[in-house]
Amino acid sequence: MEHAPDWLVNSFIYLSAAVIVVPLSKALGLGAIIGYLAAGVAIGPWGLGLVTNVQDILHFAEFGVVLMLFLVGLELEPKRLWSMRRPIFGAGSTQVLGCAILLTALAIAFGVNWKTALVASLGLSLSSTAIALQVMAERNLLPTASGRAAFAILLFQDVAAIPILALLPLLGATIAEQSGGGTSGSHALEAARIIGVIAAIVLGGRLLLRPLFRWIARSRTPEIFTAASLLVVVGIAGLMQLVGLSMALGAFLAGVLLAESEYRRELETDIEPFKGLLLGLFFIAVGMSIDFGVLLASPLLVAAIVVGFLLSKALVIYLLARQMELSFQDRPVFTLLLAQGGEFAFVVFQAAAGALVFSAETASLLMGAVAVSMLVSPLLLVAIDKLLLPHYASRHTVVLEEIAEQQEAPVLIAGFGRYGQIVARVLLAEGVDCTVLDHDAEMVEAARNFGYRVFYGDASRLDLLRTAGAATARVLVLAVNDVEQSLRIVDLVRDHFPQLQIVARARDVTHWNQLRERRVMLVQREMFESSLRSARSVLELLGNSALDAENTANRFRTHNLELFEQLHPHFQDRAKLIAVVKQGREQLEAQMAQERLERARRASAAPD
Repeated sequence: MEHAPDWLVNSFIYLSAAVIVVPLSKALGLGAIIGYLAAGVAIGPWGLGLVTNVQDILHFAEFGVVLMLFLVGLELEPKRLWSMRRPIFGAGSTQVLGCAILLTALAIAFGVNWKTALVASLGLSLSSTAIALQVMAERNLLPTASGRAAFAILLFQDVAAIPILALLPLLGATIAEQSGGGTSGSHALEAARIIGVIAAIVLGGRLLLRPLFRWIARSRTPEIFTAASLLVVVGIAGLMQLVGLSMALGAFLAGVLLAESEYRRELETDIEPFKGLLLGLFFIAVGMSIDFGVLLASPLLVAAIVVGFLLSKALVIYLLARQMELSFQDRPVFTLLLAQGGEFAFVVFQAAAGALVFSAETASLLMGAVAVSMLVSPLLLVAIDKLLLPHYASRHTVVLEEIAEQQEAPVLIAGFGRYGQIVARVLLAEGVDCTVLDHDAEMVEAARNFGYRVFYGDASRLDLLRTAGAATARVLVLAVNDVEQSLRIVDLVRDHFPQLQIVARARDVTHWNQLRERRVMLVQREMFESSLRSARSVLELLGNSALDAENTANRFRTHNLELFEQLHPHFQDRAKLIAVVKQGREQLEAQMAQERLERARRASAAPD
């Protein structure tokens, strides 16, 4: 009988390990990541020995991280990414440099060679993007302040890996030159290649990708669109790998370039299943790659390295969290997610051994310590959940379960702040059943204490919208505070629940225009009507009659709404916008001045 091919046998082993171990891990409250890592240990060379070609699998599985960064990039428009430049380069550089300096000083104090200490510290200062983003996605932390801060730091680390790798040949230059190594000319050529590839990705993304997807979409063949999506990611990752850069960083850049395209949601839907499977395979490969031979040969040294760099990084990151004014409750998870070692450290240490900065044995020791930290961190996270967060809960921190039961109300309200509460109270008084979602646990708890039926959940998540009854509801009242979250909800509703009519609250003029751009026609600016009423009160206190004050406010309302409609086609053209606003204001002031003259003339002509 013919023997089954290796790829089929290995696929059966991976899937079997994942299907058995991951549900068991989640049932024990340990989470999916620990399950994947444990499955890898079980089937790897130091477990049952079912799989031996660990490095080949790890290289293939890294593509899961690449797809994850591509999807993250799709959520970030270039303008939003530019707005994050300060936390990326501010907090990110502080974290990497702070951790590297502290770890280098400690290593030198223990007698380690300065080159080894510097490269080891730079590699250990990097964190696991895969684990951190997966945990934040599971806990829905990305929209929060701590999630955005952690993402900014992780993004800077991907960028920082480039100069770290570029530094390695310079540190090994003396030995390389003695053995006939590279010259400054070769380094200049390498730098030119890197700049050329990045420029090609940026320009190609701007000029070629959208027309390409538009052409493919016309074929109305879904599987080809999926193939094209994967082709773009694979191609860009290959280009970045060709010049020695991070594949994940290239994929992230491609995602950002496509974030404003009309195919963003389609790309997310096509790639999401591949990302989940390959990320699981990546964590299994990390579990298999743990070299227990190195650990068993020097267990105390490995333990000292793991504990030392985890505590050192945790100290720097916790101080950074305080400086960034993150909430007291968010700091432990934020610190732990960034304190662990990262998958890019494997690349740094392998490259360092290849550049003769330190020996292959040292590289294996450091990679083993990083792998152990990636295995231990999810366990520590479980300990934080069970031991530390309940202690914070006693300090008025509310932890609630998300909405789980299917709802069928005709009206869905997203956000139960001061705006959403008024809308809900009017509807409830009229006997209209509402399903209310809010992601602020304290707000939900307070509303429940007053007898309101409010569910905890983030309305920008498709699964929670389905559970809340978006597929059968007639109206969505969009009352969330965060502008980006509001726009994400609109995009989801337009893509998946086209029957749902949207009544939205706009935070400001820009938000109003962004909502109108998404065909949301029933939009109210949150402060507009209350400001008009206050203006009426001021006019009456200054001696105007109640009727005149009301007419003035109505005139302003009509003019303002008409002006907004005129401005909307030009809201991205700042010069045109300013010109139209100035012209409209002058027309309104002239018109109201004329009306004041007429009122004064009528008053003087009236008999005493």
